[in-house]
Amino acid sequence: MNHRRAPANKPADATSSQFAHDYALGYTDFEQDRLIRQAAIIAPSTERLFREAGIIPGQRVLDLGSGMGDVSMLVARLVGASGEVVGIERDAASVERAEARVAVADLRNVNFLNTDVNNIVTDEPFDAAVGRFILMFLPDPISVLRSVAGLVRPGGVLAFQEPSWTAMLALGARLPLWSLARHLIREILLRSGANPEMGLALYPLFQEVGLPAPKMHLEMPLGSDADFIRLTSDLVCSLRPLAEQHRVSLKDLGDFDTLPDRICAEVVAANTVVSLIAVVGAWSRKPKNSPRSADKA
Repeated sequence: MNHRRAPANKPADATSSQFAHDYALGYTDFEQDRLIRQAAIIAPSTERLFREAGIIPGQRVLDLGSGMGDVSMLVARLVGASGEVVGIERDAASVERAEARVAVADLRNVNFLNTDVNNIVTDEPFDAAVGRFILMFLPDPISVLRSVAGLVRPGGVLAFQEPSWTAMLALGARLPLWSLARHLIREILLRSGANPEMGLALYPLFQEVGLPAPKMHLEMPLGSDADFIRLTSDLVCSLRPLAEQHRVSLKDLGDFDTLPDRICAEVVAANTVVSLIAVVGAWSRKPKNSPRSADKA
């Protein structure tokens, strides 16, 4: 395959600023580091989904909302040197960091477009489109998924992972502090316009954009060590500005400096494990008789 570097279509500063305010978790270095640590835990389930969906060497794959580049790098290893991955990310700083990580990993089949998911332009179809924890933050996920499906060749694959907070919260219901932190995170996400239950919504969503009903899985990475649990308290910290904006009080969590240790102590005392997140994976193959169009729906 002849790889051509996708042009960097950078949005204007005003638009970038608007994006930063719209995205619930923000683009701080602290949050970027948390995302990288979270990605390492979720990576095995993501790889299983993509392999089952049929992502193989030589394919051209679109990664929607590529962030720190973790999904793009995972896919790059699946498609190999003969394949190509194009990551779409609207935050320029995230693209810069992702490019640096790709360079360190010596992956030469990954390119990033600094643009919005609604403005993807390509001169050749993709064999697959993938994404993780992206549709939940979009105000109109149906329109975006329909548009992305138009960029995939007939017979190609769409594979996405999104969360189900209901399943995760049920698992830790007997842990008061952990449950409180997670319920508050969910409330902040809801008030910001995100959909914490986008995972199960993928079933009707795929069908609404003209795809066959997807094959689906639910996986929950479990752990009880301090580093694993700290991802929960770090997520609360990333959301503190948004909590204040939407008047979600976090005072019942107590001192944030000791929050990770207190949550960890609660889990250890209960001799149990907690989930980082419940991950719903869904994939479907585009009908071979579907017309292919790169135009936005």
